[in-house]
Amino acid sequence: MSFRYGRRTAWVLSEVTVDIGDGEVVVVRGRNGAGKSTLLQMMAGVLQPTRGRILDRPSRVGWVPERFPAEQPFTVSGYLAAMAALHGAGSPAPWIDRLGLAPFRTVKLAELSKGTAQKVGLAQALICRPQLLVLDEPWEGLDAAARDLVPDIVAEIVAAGGSVIVSDHRGDTARLPEATEWTVDGARVTPERAEKARTGADTPWLIEVAAGDGPAAVAALRAAGHEIIRVRA
Repeated sequence: MSFRYGRRTAWVLSEVTVDIGDGEVVVVRGRNGAGKSTLLQMMAGVLQPTRGRILDRPSRVGWVPERFPAEQPFTVSGYLAAMAALHGAGSPAPWIDRLGLAPFRTVKLAELSKGTAQKVGLAQALICRPQLLVLDEPWEGLDAAARDLVPDIVAEIVAAGGSVIVSDHRGDTARLPEATEWTVDGARVTPERAEKARTGADTPWLIEVAAGDGPAAVAALRAAGHEIIRVRA
């Protein structure tokens, strides 16, 4: 499949052939502007290929854009209830509670912080019990508790036989060690299957240190040849 935004514009993606299986996680990588978001939007059905087509897309697709469009005349509970009704799903209450949205039930979407709006975007994608979940930079703007939930949610979708496609530039997908990687560059997409069995040297570790010792610990780890993925206070 190929995609461009106008007849006289350059191809954003050209002659791309990829596939994702049931229970598979795909991490999409690439520089800013390479076409990652365009690819994800096509996989989710938000955009249609200019040439080619997508086959066998599941009927239930959850889509989480990088920035949730909060300029809508709904409260949090009203919006999620409407989305649940649209998908013929049950009450959104479990996701409201799990994502920490209960204090914001009656708040209008336009009044939410970016991080809270992103939680609403995540909740609306999960209400339909997606067979395919497409996440564009899902950790962006989320608080620590919500960021830590994302790998658990991915694991639950996969355990139910669903598939997940996620883009990330923060390094958070290190917690998805068995994912397939798609690299977007030069309008092409190169799939590369990650190793299913990682050595101890390749396994990400979470290290906790006392308050105030962080800089020294980071320096010591780097001096020992380790890569620092993220530092969180």
